[in-house]
Amino acid sequence: MARVAVMGGGISGLGTALMLGRKGHTVTLFEQDARQAGEDLERDFFDWHRPRVPQAAQPHSLLAPVRTVLRAEAPDVYADLLARGAREYHEFDWFDEHPPHRPGDEDLVTVRTRRIVLEAALAAAARREPNVELRGGRRVDGLAVQAGSPARVTGVRVGADTYHADLVVDASGRRSPVPGWLTAAGCRPPVVDGGRIGIAYLCRWYRLRADGPRDPGRVKTGSSVPFALAGVFPSDNDSFALHLVLSTGDPTRAALTDPAVFEAAARRFPATAAWLGLDAEPQSPVLAMAGLDNRWTALTDDAGPIVTGLVNAGDSLIHTNPTFGHGVALGLLAGQYLAAHADRVAADPAGYHSWAAQTLRPWFDAQVKSDSLSAQRLADGSPSTDRRAAAQAACAFEDPVVMRARAQVRHLLRRADEAYGTEEVDRHVTAWLDARPDFTPRQEGPTRDQWDALVA
Repeated sequence: MARVAVMGGGISGLGTALMLGRKGHTVTLFEQDARQAGEDLERDFFDWHRPRVPQAAQPHSLLAPVRTVLRAEAPDVYADLLARGAREYHEFDWFDEHPPHRPGDEDLVTVRTRRIVLEAALAAAARREPNVELRGGRRVDGLAVQAGSPARVTGVRVGADTYHADLVVDASGRRSPVPGWLTAAGCRPPVVDGGRIGIAYLCRWYRLRADGPRDPGRVKTGSSVPFALAGVFPSDNDSFALHLVLSTGDPTRAALTDPAVFEAAARRFPATAAWLGLDAEPQSPVLAMAGLDNRWTALTDDAGPIVTGLVNAGDSLIHTNPTFGHGVALGLLAGQYLAAHADRVAADPAGYHSWAAQTLRPWFDAQVKSDSLSAQRLADGSPSTDRRAAAQAACAFEDPVVMRARAQVRHLLRRADEAYGTEEVDRHVTAWLDARPDFTPRQEGPTRDQWDALVA
């Protein structure tokens, strides 16, 4: 069994450490923040200043792999997550009745919760795990590197101390210092792909009143116009978030940080207007997040691993903007793989790098492609002219066959070309279009002139 040092106590770090410990490995997790989630979820969520984790206060929906990994590797964590208020939502719950079951349908479940609830459940389990030691308030300052071809990482440096390990897992997030440490140690540089995207997010949190209405009726959770997107994230314990997405170059972006302006804009979209109509209590100011990028950081190149004894996971390996909500799912999938193959990865990480490239990289590439198109569309404010793509999106909410394909892509179970590229789905979309010869992509929100007037 391996001695493992995990850098970073976020969801990926906690999940990886817990799964490694339960496979019998000895794990020490180092996290520079001394605070852990769990004692008071509301205070943790709204009052914990976490500049290194800007996404912590943004809305999340946990996709199928999160549920699948936790139920397989840590069912107690999943039970705790639900006990703390997280809720399951099956994609077929949109319909009055679920269609006849097909294999895989059982996985089309979103877990609706704030990120902090999952962090709290993971932290509690990690504290109980005898093979895991959590060292909060201890920042890793560097790596112990043994020269070679390739070099080998033999541990981490924390202050004046060195903790020796057979394997170091970098789960320290999107601002990981590890690439700089490796090049400073004379290693070949990591291969970094991706770049900045021109999309900004603004969200505000609300809570349903105990004596108020609780059901917005059957309404989609998202609406869009050519220059903006609006959506709702139903969450745990009667909380929900509204969010608006627009180009970072949009001149109205700064005005939307005013709660009154934010709500005025949100009321012009069907999805967010329906939830504002429930007269919920605001729980936060408008929280903005920009400066977003997509980045893939590979610790391997054409010559092979640039170092042994070290791998990256979570946002240190792959991070994408929150549009599709992939981060937590991809982080836990990486942790599950590492836990199952830790001894082999410690000896030679090539297999892990190959698995990540085959399993995780396609979702990164899909996000980059989608973001490029979305950023351009939002910046231009030009309506979509792809009639069939619009029909495919609309048809999903009327036809369970197309909804199944949509859900498989959303939950990282099948790629878009595989899910939508079947004869059955094509036939159903064609029939839907044939029944609506006048169908054109429609705008679900304000015109640009209306938007500018209400934001001015």
